[in-house]
Amino acid sequence: MKYKTISVADSKNLIKESKPMILDCRDLKDYRAGHLEDALHVHEGLKDSLIKRGDKQRSLLIYCYYGHASEHLAQFFSDFGFIDVYSLEGGYSGWKDQHREA
Repeated sequence: MKYKTISVADSKNLIKESKPMILDCRDLKDYRAGHLEDALHVHEGLKDSLIKRGDKQRSLLIYCYYGHASEHLAQFFSDFGFIDVYSLEGGYSGWKDQHREA
């Protein structure tokens, strides 16, 4: 199974319609400085918990700084059987840029 890449605009619709679990894989300092609403900071304990007890049917939306590291984490969760996994194109930076323009 493979994850999908999703644009900022499409991710807003996904969040509104599907209520995905949102995962921020940036470092803790940057997560604390700002993140998408309801996003969880990814750490080893969270990854382990999701793999063991997570709802693999629920959509996951994963982002990092610019959209590169999130691709690796999206593939990781896809490999563990999560079926609806998205990597945010442009990452948090792209998200912030879209909000500045709006």
